[in-house]
Amino acid sequence: MTSLAPDGPPRDRYTGLIDRYRDRLPLQRDTAAISLGEGDTPLIPLSNIPIVRDRDVSLYAKYEGLNPTASFKDRGMTVAVTKAIEDGSRAVICASTGNTSASAAAYAARAGMAAFVLIPEGKIALGKLAQAMMHGALVIQIKGNFDAGMALVKKIADEAPVTLVNSVNPYRIQGQKTAAFEIIEQLGGVPDFHCLPVGNAGNITAHWIGYCEYSSAAGDHTTAACAFCQGNCALLARKVVDHRPKMVGYQATGAAPFLRGELLDHPETIATAIRIGRPQSWEQAWSASRESHGWFDELTDDEILAAQKLLARSEGIFCEPASAISVAGALRDIEKGTIPPGSRVVCTLTGHGLKDPDTAIGQSTAPTTVEAEMAAVQRVILENMK
Repeated sequence: MTSLAPDGPPRDRYTGLIDRYRDRLPLQRDTAAISLGEGDTPLIPLSNIPIVRDRDVSLYAKYEGLNPTASFKDRGMTVAVTKAIEDGSRAVICASTGNTSASAAAYAARAGMAAFVLIPEGKIALGKLAQAMMHGALVIQIKGNFDAGMALVKKIADEAPVTLVNSVNPYRIQGQKTAAFEIIEQLGGVPDFHCLPVGNAGNITAHWIGYCEYSSAAGDHTTAACAFCQGNCALLARKVVDHRPKMVGYQATGAAPFLRGELLDHPETIATAIRIGRPQSWEQAWSASRESHGWFDELTDDEILAAQKLLARSEGIFCEPASAISVAGALRDIEKGTIPPGSRVVCTLTGHGLKDPDTAIGQSTAPTTVEAEMAAVQRVILENMK
């Protein structure tokens, strides 16, 4: 039976990832969390895909699309905005392909702050744009891509009294690392492989930091973990596990700087969330890959969309295209044997499919129209049950 605190709410009610992991986050103990109840997302076994069963692989989806603004960005944003309030800031700014703008706008609204977001003109999924607008952010469309917007907001944040909340903000990374904590707790151990989409590369960096912290004693950092530590070695207070997974990052073929070995000026892919040619966490992501003995790989837009449809129709999980690349890549590596039989694999699904409804509708069968009569409806049903 749930007990009640003196002021009424249940003592065991989940109140967000800052309250759950405050002892591992660089925030003052008396700073009130700016939270929308983010985190605690489900880890879903993928059991209906034939090759997974055939190769005896345990495959899981960490469904970050069930965060409050429907993407993993909320993990970092709750910490970044809370820290901004702690520091006395009154406004936030970001460049975005969509998910960051939606999250920044929501958490700024929660905190009573102004939000300014720069987006590439005509290059953002409407579901994401609608969120930023509804939360009251000032949306500025630029005639350029995400990377051009990122260069602008970094300069603006240096000169104007606004807090930059892209993943170059170290507190964003600190919040996002908590997904690794949850995965270990939900699995009861560490996966052998962790597969992620890679765009700006903050997420693969953050997950690796999280795994490092749960497997390290105080002061025992790796290069990647130190990258965003800022001297908070005391956060590594207790060791939870003894090993870490191989980190595998997947990029779209038209936006794959890690596969080309250099930054790109004109990335292109239908997966708008990873349409980024100049990742801000470039060095940290390379460190995570090397230290974990993982790798980067690329997939075509057709492979990404096929995986999105497979997840929706085989597993009942609707994710945005960029999310599906983690599963597309994992399935290909399982088939090739790069991920061997018997492995335990986690794929991060970064955002919900409703973020980009146009792309989903475009690859689905159009509705069948008939007269509002029993016989007509029954005929269609029977024809499609054959």
